[in-house]
Amino acid sequence: MKSRKYSIYGWVLLALLIQVLGCSKKPNDYRSFLEGKELVYPGIVSNPQVLPGNGRLMLTWNPNPDPSIRKYVVYWNNKGDSIVLNATSHNTADTVKCIINNLAEYVYTFFIYSYDSIGNRSVTTEIDNAKVYGPIYRSGLHNRPPNTSNPSVVNADGSATLHFLALIDTINITTTIKYTDNTGATITRFLSRDSGNITLPNYKMSTKVTYQSSFIPKKGAIDTFNTITVDTFPPVYTYVMCDKSLFNTITLANDLKQYDASTYLARIWDGNMQARDYPNVFHSNGSPATPGNITFDMGKIYANIGRIEETGRTCCHNPTDFEVWGIADTTGALSSLGGNNSGWKADMLAKGWTMLGEVIRTDDGMAPFDAGLMNNPPPVRFIIIRILDTYNHSGYVNISQVTFWNRQ
Repeated sequence: MKSRKYSIYGWVLLALLIQVLGCSKKPNDYRSFLEGKELVYPGIVSNPQVLPGNGRLMLTWNPNPDPSIRKYVVYWNNKGDSIVLNATSHNTADTVKCIINNLAEYVYTFFIYSYDSIGNRSVTTEIDNAKVYGPIYRSGLHNRPPNTSNPSVVNADGSATLHFLALIDTINITTTIKYTDNTGATITRFLSRDSGNITLPNYKMSTKVTYQSSFIPKKGAIDTFNTITVDTFPPVYTYVMCDKSLFNTITLANDLKQYDASTYLARIWDGNMQARDYPNVFHSNGSPATPGNITFDMGKIYANIGRIEETGRTCCHNPTDFEVWGIADTTGALSSLGGNNSGWKADMLAKGWTMLGEVIRTDDGMAPFDAGLMNNPPPVRFIIIRILDTYNHSGYVNISQVTFWNRQ
């Protein structure tokens, strides 16, 4: 038992001796590994930011107040590439800007170091997810779309106003519009992202208008990207009223009949464009009931019928939903069916008629109401207006005036 006890004491004494010897080393003995030099770390940059561009980007940061800093070095591509910037300011309110060019469209990581005059280097400032944009991004951009349901209007002063759809994408910068004026000069105007229309002064009618939109990939980007294509705006037309003096009635067996001798169909093209009352209107006699048709000849062929204006009676039975049909020649094309027949539309299409448009009014149908018709219609001389419903939902129909315009 005694020998075992001494053995334990021996081990304890040995451990104490090792601890005492270890503690006797000087606290700066690590310097033997640094060749007697101290570790010095210059201050790091603050608030690093990245602003994307086209095949390039800009890094920005606020300098460190450490007066020993002489330069900054930025590394990327696994430190295979670098750029050096002299430290010209130590004011933390200043901004250092570093543009790096000739970059592929990619997502990069950058490392920023501060250096003093003897080569001491700061710890790393890392910037991740620094995206560079290029042809791939640009290929996905599209020009701001025109409002195809109402693309343009020609104004009384000879200017033209173009209508565009609103953009949800708020990084659209502008849309560049180019057109020809009456002197033959090419004029450039710019549509802001916040505006839905733009007016072209002194526009030369029927000449081409082009447009191209520009975008930035994100707020603060240093480059603007134009779309790849320059698009042509839908043709801008002036509208000329069709000559009502040439209009004539066509009476088909199943068309709406006049209420009495004073409310004949020709009332609707006598030139009075305002809502009127009985008897200065066309007034049907309620048989047949709606849907029902009126048919007439415009007296000549129009190549591009584009607009209709319809005016109701000052009291009642005004159309609120009606179709406009047209054809150039009625030979063999007149239907024996009435507008309230379920097979009428199919029969009309089979005979070569075209539905130029449907007009739906949400008011009482009294005031003059303008509506656009289809784009690129076929030539039209003969018109059928098929009234589907009236404000009173009755079988009677009252109309004060109908006017057509041809695009040219």
